[in-house]
Amino acid sequence: MTYLLIGLHVTVSLALIVIVLLQMGKGAEVGASFGAGGSQTIFGAGGGASFMSKVTAAAAVVFMLTSLSLAYFYGNPSSQSVMPASVNAPAQPAASGFNSKTATPADQAAPVAPSSEEKK
Repeated sequence: MTYLLIGLHVTVSLALIVIVLLQMGKGAEVGASFGAGGSQTIFGAGGGASFMSKVTAAAAVVFMLTSLSLAYFYGNPSSQSVMPASVNAPAQPAASGFNSKTATPADQAAPVAPSSEEKK
């Protein structure tokens, strides 16, 4: 089921890209730039919905539905995780006391040179 949704999602996304790139922008005609015929339409200055805009809207709806469906299927709590159920903690040294002969890495740091203010 998810493979079918993924295939449909990829197909619709590619179709949506092609459909949007094939459409002409609003006002692409030469007469529209000078205002010719814009106010005489029944549906307003934008005109009625063309076939390409209807196809774009349908593809966008299918894209959103497949996106939501895939998010639901892959976000389901019953899906298996790649993480193990328990992680082994690293071994901790015994806290039997402080051993003065062993230095910690912070104690082995190189000495810091005095700043110019400390030299004065």
